[in-house]
Amino acid sequence: MRSIHTAIDIAAPVATVWAELSAVEEYAAWNPFVTSFQGELVAGGRANVRIVPPGGRPMTFRPTITKVEAGRRLEWLGRLLLLPGLVDGRHSFSLEALEGGGTRLTQAEHFTGCLVPFLGATVERTRAGFEAMNEALRVRAERAAVTDVVR
Repeated sequence: MRSIHTAIDIAAPVATVWAELSAVEEYAAWNPFVTSFQGELVAGGRANVRIVPPGGRPMTFRPTITKVEAGRRLEWLGRLLLLPGLVDGRHSFSLEALEGGGTRLTQAEHFTGCLVPFLGATVERTRAGFEAMNEALRVRAERAAVTDVVR
């Protein structure tokens, strides 16, 4: 098994961060890593997801949404070639309220399967993609939070 964990603190309330994270139809406009997400965020549903890891080739896959807890957690399970046991990736986003009204976003992926030892640089490119997405989400949510205060 291999895992990636990234976290970022965002100066915006959880509700604002969740609203931006869960608006998957808008990813193409701001997300440098997950450049397309088609599908509904409902447990048991399937999505069409396109990722572009920095320095890597774009990849499209069809994960199953496994958990949606509004304002708290989003999780999906993706499989290489839709075959269990080759490379299974359980991806998650967790939101935690911070003192002072901010949010900690943790993005993680746990890879299992017989081909995981051969992933090589793919894992580090994926980590860089997570960090780029986290930063872009931080900027977007903080901008939205300021706009909400001005209204």
